Amino acid sequence: MSMNKNTVLTWATFIMIAMGLLLIGLGAFKYDQVAGWGFVSVGVGFFANAWVFNALKGRV
Repeated sequence: MSMNKNTVLTWATFIMIAMGLLLIGLGAFKYDQVAGWGFVSVGVGFFANAWVFNALKGRV
């Protein structure tokens, strides 16, 4: 299986979305203190990075 640049970006996007969901879930359900807001904000940052990776597909 050869992995070209688009395949790598697709996998990176998928992993970033999964990690974003995991961090938002941790912030929403596990941590009720101020730390929960930090987890949620980092999860949203992962979504922003995944959006950028998805936009780069076919352009790199």
